[in-house]
Amino acid sequence: MNSFIVLVNKEFTQMIRDFKIIWLPLVFILLGITQPVMTYYLPTILEALGSGQGITIDPSMTAQQGGEILAGTLASQFDQLGIMIIAISLMGIIQTDKANGMLAFILTRPVAVRSYVGGKIASNYIFTAFSITVGYLASYLYVNFLFTNVAVSDMLIGLLFYLVWVLFIVSFTTMISTLINSPGLIALISIACLIACRVIVGLSSVIDLVNPASMSMYAMEVLITGSVNSNAIGNLALTFLCVILAVFVTNYWISNKKFSNE
Repeated sequence: MNSFIVLVNKEFTQMIRDFKIIWLPLVFILLGITQPVMTYYLPTILEALGSGQGITIDPSMTAQQGGEILAGTLASQFDQLGIMIIAISLMGIIQTDKANGMLAFILTRPVAVRSYVGGKIASNYIFTAFSITVGYLASYLYVNFLFTNVAVSDMLIGLLFYLVWVLFIVSFTTMISTLINSPGLIALISIACLIACRVIVGLSSVIDLVNPASMSMYAMEVLITGSVNSNAIGNLALTFLCVILAVFVTNYWISNKKFSNE
């Protein structure tokens, strides 16, 4: 447990040195406020740029409910640019330690592989979840100011569902960073697989049940309808199972590659 805490502290120290502790929350705050601000002011901007000539503006755009706009933040901003940013920020989570010999150095010390993997995933998940939460709350404030109010309970349940999806994103990217040595390829494979998971949501109820990205869909449903989908609990359990599988593969690969001898 002591080595786990030491590794978590090491990761947070590295985030401070890389200024990640500043830029990642700022990026998600920007993404969070973009959706409500653009939706509200887009008709005005289009009219100003085109003087209204040849532009048909749907008056229902600014009449949308607050829950729909907040759900749009998750779908349009966090599930597209957000996934890319998270994958790129995490692509070196294990790969960097393999490349500079730090992994071999750590494993020659009395540190269990599970403590190393757990420390990496826990610290990066906590900070990524924090960054997404501040961006989500910024969007929530703008939505309540520019559109209709969203119930606090719906906002919190939607956030909790979405953070489960984020846990899978972090554990999956960590697994890919362990299996592959090229940072660019790690980011490409992670982004492609995670966005593919998000794109196929809703195509089949069976696929939705085992697809971790369905947690994002359930988060949006709570915000729009105010009720929790009956399939959400089953998907929640299977998403945690996928996370455990990704952590197991990561732990198994590091344990059997014998990095200490490289």
